[in-house]
Amino acid sequence: MKNGLKFSTYKNMLEKKAEEVRRSMSAQKAAQVVARLDCPSDEGDLSQQHHEEWIFLNRNTIDMKLLREISDALLRLSHGHYGVCLECEEPISVKRLEAVPWARYCVKCQEQIAARIAQGEQVDEYQEADR
Repeated sequence: MKNGLKFSTYKNMLEKKAEEVRRSMSAQKAAQVVARLDCPSDEGDLSQQHHEEWIFLNRNTIDMKLLREISDALLRLSHGHYGVCLECEEPISVKRLEAVPWARYCVKCQEQIAARIAQGEQVDEYQEADR
């Protein structure tokens, strides 16, 4: 146990969140299929359908990114790198990990990365766990 972290607790939190996201994605897909009209009656219906599909795809993209981040956190956990900032290699606070168990960066580094992104800098947000 590093820095007071209870790895089994974090593993359970991550697995639970991953399952919740997967269920949500399935429910969203089912709702989209049920709500879809076989034959839109006018351009308004067709436009509404396209808009709903766009929303679904955006939500799906966000959910897939979250699942990738959770999977990466589980890999870091299994490799013994969990709870360590990928940028500065300092421990991530327990408070942050309890709020965002898939966090890759400490608050300070996350803020710096967000500032660089806001300035238009291209930042590779996804890093492999076995770095």
